[in-house]
Amino acid sequence: MILIFENTTVDLSKPIDISLPITSDEKNPIAWYQSQPEITPVKMGDWIGKVSEGKSSTNFNNIFFNPHAHGTHTECLGHITKDFYSINQTLKTFFFTAQLISVQPLASGKDWIITKECVQNEIDGKSPKALIIRTLPNLETKRHLNYSNTNPPYLSEEAAHFIREMGVEHLLIDLPSVDREQDEGKLLAHKAFWNVKDVNNINSDARFECTITELVYVPNKVEDGLYLLNLQIVSFENDASPSKPVLYNFEKIN
Repeated sequence: MILIFENTTVDLSKPIDISLPITSDEKNPIAWYQSQPEITPVKMGDWIGKVSEGKSSTNFNNIFFNPHAHGTHTECLGHITKDFYSINQTLKTFFFTAQLISVQPLASGKDWIITKECVQNEIDGKSPKALIIRTLPNLETKRHLNYSNTNPPYLSEEAAHFIREMGVEHLLIDLPSVDREQDEGKLLAHKAFWNVKDVNNINSDARFECTITELVYVPNKVEDGLYLLNLQIVSFENDASPSKPVLYNFEKIN
């Protein structure tokens, strides 16, 4: 199917999936000190929900996982607030123009930080609805890393504030968090992006409709530039959901 978007076309038969799947083996990425997800057949007495075991006509699995720790996920500001807010209730539209940029985090002591300048230099004055940050070096091993206790790169508060002021409503990044792994609960980048001033008494101008998606993976063959983003979630009444962000190329109409 071909969509016409302003002076361009979008071929929906050519998706670019930038999500990481949830598996129950060592290939699954992990963060936040969790163990591997579990995908196991239901067992009731001597019955097993697995066709290959010969006792069931269907495969019937239970899945145990944590959205924040086990793959690509999209979260709303309910991730950091005292009051409950659901990603299923706050994310209401699913297609956005998205700018993909590649940035090299800068060394600062033992940290690697994505600064305002890192983003500003690559975004070049553009103001898309969604921003996808691919960090360099972009190694294939990102797809399977255990990030726990590794102090991964993160976004500075100033950079998150700049992204918010730029008008970005949906921020996607290939890291387990926009904030430092150990930050004493400050969550400066989360708060700056969502404009949350007090997590116990949320301000009326907080950005309820905006989302952060973490642990994406954008292959090197996908060039920096403007894309159409389809941000798909599961209908969980939770602060976060596993998600499947999919990009599509824009093609100019001759």
